Amino acid sequence: MLYAVFMSSALPPFPKPQEPVDTPQLLEVGPAPDEPCLRADAARNRARLLEAAARLIAEHGVTGVTMEAVAAAAQVGKGTVFRRFGDRTGLLMALLDHSSRKLQADFLGGPPPLGPGAPPVERLRAFGVAVLYRSAEQLDLQLAAQPEPTRRFSHPSLGALRTHVVMLLRQIVPDADCDLLSQTLMAYLDPALINHLTRQCGMPMERLEAGWIDLVARVTRTDPPG
Repeated sequence: MLYAVFMSSALPPFPKPQEPVDTPQLLEVGPAPDEPCLRADAARNRARLLEAAARLIAEHGVTGVTMEAVAAAAQVGKGTVFRRFGDRTGLLMALLDHSSRKLQADFLGGPPPLGPGAPPVERLRAFGVAVLYRSAEQLDLQLAAQPEPTRRFSHPSLGALRTHVVMLLRQIVPDADCDLLSQTLMAYLDPALINHLTRQCGMPMERLEAGWIDLVARVTRTDPPG
């Protein structure tokens, strides 16, 4: 690995609803944009449901996560789970949103090169490597949680990552169409592609990491690291 990225596949502890958030956030990737601010009791219930879903994944894998199973594990009615998350994909995306907070905190305020303080091209390289290894460690959940095509690219969690890539690209290649260019780079980090390359084609993660570094150099017209 060119960057030391240590990302646990286990979900971080769920914060208490009343606890302040000290880390600045690029985008709020918890509730959907159209979901009103949760009351304290509703927030506690949401955290309880996510904790139940996380336990089911740890015990039975992603296939063990159904709306019915989560309701039973959390000792609530099935309708409560549907009202909070909409469907199974919404529930799984909420789990991913929670697990992505550590990554987001790292690229917003963590140490360089992923965090501020390094040249933007170095931050872009480190960002892609971090996303690659995070996706590989949570691949089953990533695949199961992918929204349907009509809402896949508009989900807030993906938007947070893409917004960060756009910001870095505008510093590196200000004359480019950075919005479209970010889509090209994010496509390389797609969980379905990572699954195909690693599990179906047998490529090692080191090759995917080297490919990302090469892609960044070619797209940004910069020299690869020596």
